[in-house]
Amino acid sequence: MKRNEFERVTPESVGIPSELIERLIDSLESGFTEPHGLMIMRHGKICAEGWWAPYAPGIRHGLQSHTKTYAATAVGIAITEGLLTLGDRIIDIFKEEAPENPSENLQKLTVKDVLCMGCGMDTMPRPSKDWIKEFLATPVNHVPGTTYMYNSTGSTLLGAIVRKLTGLGLHDYLKPRLFDKIGIDAGNLRWIYMPDGMEVGGGGLYATTEDNLRLMKLYADGGVWEGERILSEEYVRKATTLQNASATEAANNPDAKDNFLGYGFQIWMCTPEGVYRADGAMGQFTIVVPDKDMIISITENASGAHWAQTTLDTMWEFLSDIPEVATLPEKESASAKLAHRMKMLSLAAPRFAPYSDYCEKINGVEYQVSEDSFRLDNSVASIAFFMGGTILPKGIEKFIFYFEKEGCTFDYVQDGKNKSVSIGIDGSYRYNTLGKGAVSMALLSGAWIENNVFQLVIRWVETCNQQKLNFTFHDEKVTIEEEGNALFMMRMPQITAMK
Repeated sequence: MKRNEFERVTPESVGIPSELIERLIDSLESGFTEPHGLMIMRHGKICAEGWWAPYAPGIRHGLQSHTKTYAATAVGIAITEGLLTLGDRIIDIFKEEAPENPSENLQKLTVKDVLCMGCGMDTMPRPSKDWIKEFLATPVNHVPGTTYMYNSTGSTLLGAIVRKLTGLGLHDYLKPRLFDKIGIDAGNLRWIYMPDGMEVGGGGLYATTEDNLRLMKLYADGGVWEGERILSEEYVRKATTLQNASATEAANNPDAKDNFLGYGFQIWMCTPEGVYRADGAMGQFTIVVPDKDMIISITENASGAHWAQTTLDTMWEFLSDIPEVATLPEKESASAKLAHRMKMLSLAAPRFAPYSDYCEKINGVEYQVSEDSFRLDNSVASIAFFMGGTILPKGIEKFIFYFEKEGCTFDYVQDGKNKSVSIGIDGSYRYNTLGKGAVSMALLSGAWIENNVFQLVIRWVETCNQQKLNFTFHDEKVTIEEEGNALFMMRMPQITAMK
């Protein structure tokens, strides 16, 4: 991999007051979102960057639909290499998977239509081993390119197009052609996969805040990276400009007004004229601002369209306040204050409430679980199931809490295997490796929120998600109820375990 680090400079040297970025941070910390990472680039230089601990610059983050822009980039590279064109018909690419008698509209469906969410369908299939056949069997009720429907399965089909033409999945195709060239560590990336082994191009990538910034810098620079053309100029022009009207999104997502302004090739148009963004659920945004020569990349947990829109509104206000100058006089005290603040960013520490009469009553007591749906990794397992059809793991069969001064241990049996995790009860997290697949980093903390209620908090630091399990203890049993903030998460039913 060839990776040249970006130059780090003061905001004033690229025409942005440090105080203005401080106000942006104040807004992001005001409560409408949970910020995880932020990078601001102007004139090709990083003028501000920070991560809210326990998030950090090298920790990958769930991208959700921001993944779509990576999948579209693979198609753009294939077009640049001459392997296909925007006008190629989907049924010609997938001859074996196409219906025996394709409808007139399906016969018209092209690569371009899939790229701009113009498939003409009103529904999309769920993940399955035969998902491509099922996608092509979905009724194309409208002439392709004439309507808009957000179609994540179609986005995953983009990667399948590349695989059909080259024999390579998204990761293997992009590694030498994109990741290695623009400085993305392919070994640090993780994917969710469809049942047939295809990466979920519609939402299954985990990458860092800077990976996203590097991807969109390629678009901002017209498809050229350090003198080498990776994407054709024509592809980038079309990808970053209006290709399909998306006003119908208002019916499904009325608060997300920046979703009504049009769509390029897996890239959204934005309220400020000429601005475009890659966009993932819960506010994974990389925003390109051509007239200011700026890129802003943020990872966060802005639960729901309303709050994610508030993040965008905050960014538009920030952009509007930037002076129309190339540079500003240096203000060492202001830039040093900002730099120090961005190094010290942190989410609130876990709750400190380690004491309860029940500690002695339940310490070392084994509880048997009758249901097969109690999982510590329910949050990430649900996402993998929703996006890729991954089979949910078996439930926990029995468990024991061990409380000590330094912390707490939770021993359990799952799928016949003995397992154990460490829980911080001192106002801090304990690092654990949980689950398997794309996500495994779990930070665990616990507190007695009532005398007989112990709350276990699991922060999946590679995702937006934090889930809470409330253990309510009684004389002979404990009930377990799940709270969570995860989009796509299937809430566990109430669990009962007996001594």
